[in-house]
Amino acid sequence: MLSFNAIRILVLTGISFFGALAITPVITQLLHRLKAGKQIRNSSDAPIFFNLHHKKEGTPTMGGIIIWVTVLGLSLIFFLLNVFFDGFWKYLNFANRAETYLPMIAMLIAALIGLIDDMLGILKIGPKGGGISIKHKLVLYAIIGVLGAFWFYVKLGWTILYVPFVGNVSINGWYIPLFIFIMVATAFSANETDGLDGLLGGVSLFSFASLAVVAFAMQHYDLAVFSSAIVGALLAFLWFNIYPARFFMGDTGSMALGITMGIIALLTNTALFLPFFAPILVIESLSVIVQLTSKKLFKRKIFISTPIHHHFEAKGWPETRITMRFWIITAISNGVGLVLFFLSRMVTPQ
Repeated sequence: MLSFNAIRILVLTGISFFGALAITPVITQLLHRLKAGKQIRNSSDAPIFFNLHHKKEGTPTMGGIIIWVTVLGLSLIFFLLNVFFDGFWKYLNFANRAETYLPMIAMLIAALIGLIDDMLGILKIGPKGGGISIKHKLVLYAIIGVLGAFWFYVKLGWTILYVPFVGNVSINGWYIPLFIFIMVATAFSANETDGLDGLLGGVSLFSFASLAVVAFAMQHYDLAVFSSAIVGALLAFLWFNIYPARFFMGDTGSMALGITMGIIALLTNTALFLPFFAPILVIESLSVIVQLTSKKLFKRKIFISTPIHHHFEAKGWPETRITMRFWIITAISNGVGLVLFFLSRMVTPQ
């Protein structure tokens, strides 16, 4: 059974990779036809960002469509083939009500909201012509969190949080604010991290790979396949998104990845391992929070520019150096996180 599901994971990862590669030319041509070029605003609020990135203006955005269309498309195709033809197709079908329906729905909702935001930005609608404001994005993240929390707490009866090396701890109604916080944090952090060519795609790849390992170890095999399909799509996306990027991910990709990452962590009850599985997302969002707090309270900046990858850019680091070093940090942190996950399972009851 283990070897069979391991093969399923490898096969679906490969199918997702080649499927994403196949649709990339179509999506790229569509983005060019829509004139979906990234707008780099010359704002007095972010002159450093403009100076660093104005040369990228016009590069197509919304490339994250490739990721979620591939994953959700494959899930729908194999589900329908299994329904109408049965037999072999059941091995490729990873649509499972208990394991993958919720993250799939969350991915789709988040992707569509992000897509609307990207379109508003392209049309220069919204605050300073930049689409949905940060404040309103946070509200949307919270709404998704509330809906998810209702489903987990009321429908599924989830009240347990797994604490590493301690075990399952009942937190009762506190599960709701915890769920909302994780949804908001992962979505916001993913959005903040998506600022350099290949950065969010690369660090997310490690995160979803680790979550696939976790799901596999917990015998949530369809969830592991779903996570692996995301890995395959991310690999294909990165083929074109590494510096110099042919297109940007956009909010439609970053929001979908962030929300889905949080949902999978909650489904596997490994929310407290997220700082290990997504360390760069944590660092990026913390740099923004620290910067805003310092400016508000002390009227001075700690970083030259935030999120922190812009700070290193402003210090003269090449974009590729920042991206690769953040990938390395993520790889090491995920390795440590997986070791701690398996050690914790060995010493605490499941």
